[in-house]
Amino acid sequence: MDKAYNPLPTLCSRELRSNPTEAERKLWRAISNRQLNGIRFNRQVPIGPFICDFVARSAKLIIELDGGQHAINADQDAKRTKFLEGCGYRLIRFWNNDVLENIEGVVTRIDQALNHRPSPSALRASSPPAPAGGE
Repeated sequence: MDKAYNPLPTLCSRELRSNPTEAERKLWRAISNRQLNGIRFNRQVPIGPFICDFVARSAKLIIELDGGQHAINADQDAKRTKFLEGCGYRLIRFWNNDVLENIEGVVTRIDQALNHRPSPSALRASSPPAPAGGE
């Protein structure tokens, strides 16, 4: 089996970045260049079989913008969410019209999600202690 690099996700991501929706353009203007909490976001990032609209890798946060087709594809969205959460990401979703009509509210929700992420020390504290003596 050939384990060569598959360029298809990258090509699809490039195409999506070249042709953003109006909602994607508006949100990108609000969160690009580390404007929000100094966090870097990337657009149209392949993760597994999916291309995510906006990803903050350091915060493990994915922002998805949904148009009307997502009301119809709720089962597919649920599978996508489960997969991405299994990769350690949190997802927040917004309807395109929310971004277009209430960008301040959308940015506030993203800011809240960034501020309410568990710290690594909190995650370590909730883990069971390692067995004594290397057992």
